[in-house]
Amino acid sequence: MLYDDRVNMLSAAPSRQSRRTAICEAALDLVAEGGNHALTHQAVDKRLGIAQGSTSYYFRSRHLLVMGAITHLATLTRSAFTASAGSAPADDTVEHTVEGVADVIAAQLDTLLGARRRDVLARYALLPEAGHDEELRVALAQSLFSPEVAGNLMASFGATDSRAAASDLLSLLEGLLFDRLYGTRAELAAGTPESIEDLRRPVACWLTALRST
Repeated sequence: MLYDDRVNMLSAAPSRQSRRTAICEAALDLVAEGGNHALTHQAVDKRLGIAQGSTSYYFRSRHLLVMGAITHLATLTRSAFTASAGSAPADDTVEHTVEGVADVIAAQLDTLLGARRRDVLARYALLPEAGHDEELRVALAQSLFSPEVAGNLMASFGATDSRAAASDLLSLLEGLLFDRLYGTRAELAAGTPESIEDLRRPVACWLTALRST
């Protein structure tokens, strides 16, 4: 979401929810660009060009502001992943073969590395906030990958234990995401056929192994 869109959200649609959403978007922008210490109520007010104290009205403490941003991030993720993978085992939007599921997952990862890179950077920047806060840790852990949607996808795929398979899958995806951002394959640009194939290949290998067990 562009800066002008967030400002328009505040002025043209002055509902409490639209204002909270604009504030959460600005919060994610700030931490993605400047790290977790860049996120303050005053910085959000300045970012959006709104009266000082406006952010504090909606999020009284830093904890609530951080939690609001993480919750918003999880909402964005669930909408994006559900649209591609389907939200229930009976959904027919995914071809539940190794190649079909691997294609969907690779496309989602590539989106995180490209169009949603800001969200990924914000999540990593907020990790120190969760070090001693269990509530934030749990919310942050599920902010980019939904265990529920992954479980549904694994059930559709035919996994004997869909919950265990979903946990294993998410661990694999976390590693792939980190490697492509900061690891040995960070130089590979997102949004290319090479990028998607680079992500699809290890996912397909894992799915093949899962199906054989």
